[in-house]
Amino acid sequence: MEYQGTSHKSAARMPAAFISHGAPTAVLEDDDYARALGRFGRSMARPEAVVIVSAHWQSAGPIRVNAAAHPGLIYDFYGFPPELYNLAYPAPGAPALAKRIAAMLGAEGVAAAVETGRGWDHGVWIPLRLLFPEADVPVVQLSLGTADAAGEQLRLGQLLAPLRDEGVMLVGSGGLVHNLGLLRPDPLGPPESWAVAFEQWVSAQIKERNWAALASNWTRAPHARLAAPTSEHFDPLFFPLGSAADEEAAHDLYVGYRFRTLSMRCLVVRGGNGTQS
Repeated sequence: MEYQGTSHKSAARMPAAFISHGAPTAVLEDDDYARALGRFGRSMARPEAVVIVSAHWQSAGPIRVNAAAHPGLIYDFYGFPPELYNLAYPAPGAPALAKRIAAMLGAEGVAAAVETGRGWDHGVWIPLRLLFPEADVPVVQLSLGTADAAGEQLRLGQLLAPLRDEGVMLVGSGGLVHNLGLLRPDPLGPPESWAVAFEQWVSAQIKERNWAALASNWTRAPHARLAAPTSEHFDPLFFPLGSAADEEAAHDLYVGYRFRTLSMRCLVVRGGNGTQS
């Protein structure tokens, strides 16, 4: 199955989401996080395609748009259980959609270039394997910029929001609090107070829809430099937020921590109360 990038509007708008992908071992666990993503994936109409921005593909210059028909997987981690390196996720790419996205961005003055030689990093295939384990949803990955990435992602979400009316799901993959240098050995221990303070501040801005201000000012939040010493995991948050219509809000899909400093919080952008039967 390949999404052809038509302009046909579907009956219902596809949600957008921010997924904290955590450690690669998340895909091996049968815990509350994995079950929440599985339920979410089953609760929605099957997307025509997923367009995803991951913390693990940064590029200076033009936005890169992966147009490979059958991208391989990148096992961009080390020291984990051997079974992780044997996992597959053979979902197809969507070359026609990728080329259309590059054209859409170019028409709005955003430099974009098609990429055909790159696979999917674990920020893509780990969460998608939990959301759509059948690997039957075509996927297009966009790169994350290195300069003003938060503002850039907000605009990309705005520009690509019309795709949601065509059955395309927009996903940002990263983590609201991501400080690997301060991980603790107890995977289910209580989160550090500074991590909670930062995340509560961010969540308040999201609840008030202060998304543009958040993109500009998040580094001034309490303990921001502890919570996100580098911004690449935080910046993908703004891709789904930017796609929100006036009547939509960002609702919690999952809230939790691993290793006391790794937020697993996931958000879904859609109207109503955020639930879907």
